[in-house]
Amino acid sequence: MVRKKKVPERTIKIENVVASASLEHEVDIRAIAKVFPLAEYRPEVFPGLVFRLKRPKTATLIFESGKMVCTGGKSERDTLRAINRIVRMLKEKGIIIRGRPKIEIQNIVASANLHGLVDLVGFYEKGGKQRGGRVMYEPEQFPGLIYRIENPRSVLLIFSSGKLVCTGTKRETDVYRAVDKTIQKLEESGVITYETPEEALIKELIVKKKR
Repeated sequence: MVRKKKVPERTIKIENVVASASLEHEVDIRAIAKVFPLAEYRPEVFPGLVFRLKRPKTATLIFESGKMVCTGGKSERDTLRAINRIVRMLKEKGIIIRGRPKIEIQNIVASANLHGLVDLVGFYEKGGKQRGGRVMYEPEQFPGLIYRIENPRSVLLIFSSGKLVCTGTKRETDVYRAVDKTIQKLEESGVITYETPEEALIKELIVKKKR
């Protein structure tokens, strides 16, 4: 009896969530800078104020128009918490805030490891022109292959090491869908070779030794 090789589970990590928010009224940026001296505000260099939080660790740009842009969150939940916490802190310091901010996730960047090796040239030739995705691969300019998916709308950077970067989605669930659809396409094209646990360990030891 031939045992089927067990395919290792892909690992996905959310690296950055970018969200915009609107208070729908102007805010006094100078007043915020006075009551929060650690906030970064240099109007001669940049019109927005940078408000950093340690928990959740984020950086939020606040503009006089009441627009906000939050970056650095590791999940949708953390990003929403960060914006709402900042609004609450502003109110507590006497900054006039009316209503609740309207928040919209703009982009999620995630990394993934497929625990296998990918034949990028083979995928470009076999899977690049398949329906449902667009591929760009110019190894002399960039080592990764750019793979675009329409549903969910996303862009994936695929590397021969089996590492991926997924960007362009607005929901965490879409990140997982995009990565899984990419894995399915790689497998259908026969261009991914999965590592055994022993091979993965040896590879990790070699990388550590080179450092």
